[in-house]
Amino acid sequence: MTESIRPAEGEFPGEFPAGFPAEFPGGRALFRLDPGVAHLNHGSFGAVPIPVQEAQAALLAQAHADPDAFFLAVPDRLAAARARIAVHLGAEPEGIAFVSNATEGANLALDAIPFAEGDEILVSDHGYGTVVAAAARRAPVTTVALDPHLPDEDAVREAVLAALTPRTKVAVLDHVSSPTARIIASPRLLADLRERGVTSVVDGAHAPGMLADPLAGGADFWFGNLHKWGYAPSGSAVLAVAPRHRRRIRALVPSWEDQHGFPRAVEYRATADYTGWLAAPEGLDLIHRLDATKVRAHDSALAAHGAAILAEIPGLTPLPGGEGLAMRTLRLPPGVAETQEAARALREELAARLRIRVLIWPWPGGGGIRVCGQLYNRPQEYERLAAALPAFLG
Repeated sequence: MTESIRPAEGEFPGEFPAGFPAEFPGGRALFRLDPGVAHLNHGSFGAVPIPVQEAQAALLAQAHADPDAFFLAVPDRLAAARARIAVHLGAEPEGIAFVSNATEGANLALDAIPFAEGDEILVSDHGYGTVVAAAARRAPVTTVALDPHLPDEDAVREAVLAALTPRTKVAVLDHVSSPTARIIASPRLLADLRERGVTSVVDGAHAPGMLADPLAGGADFWFGNLHKWGYAPSGSAVLAVAPRHRRRIRALVPSWEDQHGFPRAVEYRATADYTGWLAAPEGLDLIHRLDATKVRAHDSALAAHGAAILAEIPGLTPLPGGEGLAMRTLRLPPGVAETQEAARALREELAARLRIRVLIWPWPGGGGIRVCGQLYNRPQEYERLAAALPAFLG
């Protein structure tokens, strides 16, 4: 097994020597994760750093101390928190709204699009299930099959464009695909869709915090979770809407803020728990204080390092990884995790017997295993997985 090269105590190199990542100084101490578990699946649920947990706890204490003062101030405090988030995302504060998760963002976006008889929605077979299901409720869906082994973004782009028809009104595509860790909705693809008059709805669930400029592509609708790579409390996400579509956004449930329209009408939910959203900017602020460039470089290099170790296992094939992504995926041997049930069983067996958390996803001809890199991870955790995994693949 390849040994990891580490810098001197407290040192963090701008580039990792020979591709081997170092431990991020103080990274593990930021989280209250069980040290007996190898948490290699940050992409599914994220993890909330201690400073963000403490910020949310302080907000909850305020709500309990004086409920009237807290809830009457919620709309304005959400606007202030939204403005802080907008700075990190490169967005206009009035162009984004807090939502609970990417699936809610997808439904709000699709509800704002006027469909006519004969219109179709293009999705990909890498899309997240509930987002694809939301599309299928609005119009007939055409699914473009994207070979997970397509070599680069241009090849993905060509495959998507080839699947368009004169009836394609909307394309619902992942920014970074969840199972395969691929960039699909690249800025160039979004520009091509715009030229063809196709409305773009982008699932950016993994973009905030992981990507430096997640809104650079200029999608018509874009939604992303803050509680994954953005270190926000669970249930924190944003929906970004291009100016020409904002007047058509309608909250899923009417509220007293409806008169203000997007984004306030979407965010206000009466006597709800807003502390996660109000604490959400603390997560992106923390990444900034740690030096976002170094955090992203560390996470990406660590994920790539883990994938390289796993690729030494016979029968595992690494999928092409996008530059700067903190997730990597490898195909499992034929016959392994080809169904949802088999993938779930393997995932839970690895968790129960090895205390290792990874994502196992189903695919005909051999499923996949996804590993993530995060500040709390160490190279030895991937080595432990690689040493034990072959026994589960027979």
